[in-house]
This record gives sequence, C-alpha cells and structure tokens, in this order.
Amino acid sequence: MTTNHTTAQGPPELIGLDLSDDLASASLALARKFHRGATLWAVSPQWEPHAHHVAVEFVHPVIMGKRALPSVALVDPDPVAQTRIATRPGDVVIAIASAGDPKVRDLMRRAPAWGAMTIWIGFGPRPGPGSADHVLWVESDDPMVPATGRFVLMYHLLWELTHVCFEHLGVVTVEPEECTEEVCVTCSDEGRLAEAVQAPEPGSMSALVRTAAGEEVVDVTLVGEVRADDLLLVHAGAAITRLDDEQEQ
Repeated sequence: MTTNHTTAQGPPELIGLDLSDDLASASLALARKFHRGATLWAVSPQWEPHAHHVAVEFVHPVIMGKRALPSVALVDPDPVAQTRIATRPGDVVIAIASAGDPKVRDLMRRAPAWGAMTIWIGFGPRPGPGSADHVLWVESDDPMVPATGRFVLMYHLLWELTHVCFEHLGVVTVEPEECTEEVCVTCSDEGRLAEAVQAPEPGSMSALVRTAAGEEVVDVTLVGEVRADDLLLVHAGAAITRLDDEQEQ
C-alpha cells in the first residue's frame, strides 16, 4: 500500500528576518530620539488613517507603566510645508506610503536639512538607497497590503520594541558623537544638506539656509541663483552645489 503525504503550506511570513532586523534598528534609534526629547510626526498622504493610528499608538500608553510618547499626525494637503514648520532638530518623521508617492519622496529628502530622522513604511518596489534613515518594507506587490493588518502590525511592533528599549536605559542613554578636532562635519570633505529659507537679497551672494544644526547664512557664489526651498550641499560656509529632483531620484 502506498501512502501519499501532503505537506500543508502555512500562511506567508508576515515579518521576515530582514524586516525584523530593520524593526529592531529603527526601534532603538527611535527610543534614543524620544529619550532626548524628540517628537514623532506621522504622515500618510495616500492612507491618512495610518498617520492617525501611528500617532495614537505612541501618544496613548495602553500598557500599564509605559510612557506616553509625543506623536502627532500631519494631514495637510501639502505635507512638506506642514512638516517643515512642525519639525525641530532631533525630531523624527515617519511616513506610511508607497515608494512612488512624490510628496513623501520630497519630504524624505528634505527632512535631513531640518535635522529630522526619517522612517519609511511601505510595500512593493522599495525606495532607493539612502531615501530614509530606516526603511520598513513589505515585500509584496498586492495592492491590498495597506488595507490589511501588515502595516498595522509593523507600527505596533515599532511601538512595542521602542518601549522594550526603554527597559534597557544603558542602550537608550548613549549620547551622539560630538565633533572632534580630527573629524568635524563642518571641516570635513563631506557636504551638509541645507534648504534655502529665502533667496539672497538683491546684489548679495549670501543666503539664509536651514541645516540640521539650525539656520545659518552661507555664500552661494558657486551655485548662482538660489530660490527659497532649494536644496543645497554646504561645505565650510559655502554652497557647493544645488540638488534638483533628477539628482535625488
């Protein structure tokens, strides 16, 4: 007698190993930001309820003894303009959106000039390397993913793991490295991202810009005409190039 063995196929893996690593890394970074007084700003132009849900998760301590963490949903039709006004250096911007959302792409590339850490939750084709500090991505092309529990599961885990980090203050209280005489962000060969606050006054070659360190005046002789909201690379007090949409994509 021949016996046929059938192997049952379980449901697809919701959180794979790579995504687990990404969640752990993002949670630790987020806990450190909250420890230093950050506010979390949530945006989701395509799926607004997700932004509200993220904000509620972090600000509402549903588990006894857990902290209420400052988090706000930003739902203005122009998320870049609203987030620009809301964020302070040291804050965090989390976006729930596909990689093809032009508003979120623009927001993610500008946030470093405002001094904000970025987290991007999405599905389908991934955003390009360097598009955000932390990318939490569902590897699926199913258009119904945002309407299922997978996004919700991700930011629930992000919230829970952030609180787990608070239970280990030794890893949360690590202070960021400061500039030294040997390596300084101002003096090194690496340019800093800056966003022009306003165009130079007529006849002037200096423009007010915003960087992760705050507002400063830089020389724009090398880049020519500068308009408000232009993204620039700044080195040693001077703008050395302008970043346009094509360069960033």
